[in-house]
Amino acid sequence: MTLPDPPPPRKVRRRGLYAPYVLALVLAAGWCGAWFWIRGEAERRMAAARDQLAASGYTLAWQSRRIDGFPFRLDLHLTGVKVGEPSGWAVSLPRLEAEAYAYSPTHWMLVAPDGVTFTRPRDGGVAVQAKVLRASLSNFDQHPPRLSIEGEDLTFAAAPGAKPYFITAAKGFNLHLRAGPNDQGAVYVGLVQANATLSGLMARIAEGKPIGLTADAIFSKAGEFQGKDWPGAVQAWNAAGGAFQVRQLTVQAGESVLDARSGVLSVDPDGRVRGTLRAALRQAPQALTVMGQAGKITPKAAEDASSAAMAAQAGAAQQGDVAHVTLDFKNGRTVLGPVSVGPAPKVF
Repeated sequence: MTLPDPPPPRKVRRRGLYAPYVLALVLAAGWCGAWFWIRGEAERRMAAARDQLAASGYTLAWQSRRIDGFPFRLDLHLTGVKVGEPSGWAVSLPRLEAEAYAYSPTHWMLVAPDGVTFTRPRDGGVAVQAKVLRASLSNFDQHPPRLSIEGEDLTFAAAPGAKPYFITAAKGFNLHLRAGPNDQGAVYVGLVQANATLSGLMARIAEGKPIGLTADAIFSKAGEFQGKDWPGAVQAWNAAGGAFQVRQLTVQAGESVLDARSGVLSVDPDGRVRGTLRAALRQAPQALTVMGQAGKITPKAAEDASSAAMAAQAGAAQQGDVAHVTLDFKNGRTVLGPVSVGPAPKVF
């Protein structure tokens, strides 16, 4: 008896082997198409923003533009960039390099390798050079958008024919804006070891020594900060009841330090700061004496303010050379105790 022949072996199906490669090719082709679409969308949105700003009197322009970074990034290369607003404030950059991930095209990192020049409406341009000058920008739908600017080893030089800028150099600079709940915003400004000429309370106190600034505040009515130009935006914000809640304001000039940890500030119709700060002032008598000698305030006002500071210091607990004082910004002036010591800071 013979056994039947066994059935022939089935041929191995290779579709299962090829399926992952086919899927990978499909996904790669889809991603390639998506990247080119994202690049085109970025170009279209830039053009739309330029036209929309131009219709409102603003300027957004560039001489050349290139976007590459395929397949995972958007690398934007711009030359001859200029951004300006109707009142005359403007920023120009010989070259701007920006980068965003293709899967997150609304979060940009920016670098200005050749520095920037900002133009003041009445005082002219200031060229800024730095060892490092970079920024990040995202959350465009929030008020304010998320913005960070950082600079290291900066120099500031007035353009030919322009008025000198009050800062000539700085070791570091930081600016951070964040949106918060209940239509609030947060702002932080840091200036490290700057060579500067100040006006008002801290003028001429440094005597050639670097100054430092730290400002940290929460501001209300962030969504109301809109207008046809900078003064218009400030006035609209002010009319809506916007104000700054100061969390820290520290100004160091030479051996003198003004350190405020509380206070509410706003802007008057003339563009000057108004409000009250409660602060600690180190080396107060010496600072005010220098101001009087420099002619920033009259010797009599310096003597009266110094006496007020010394009285405040004597009435406080023993804290070395620190006097606790109240700074009032009112009627366009900065007032220390009963004495006007200079103009209030001007916002526009």
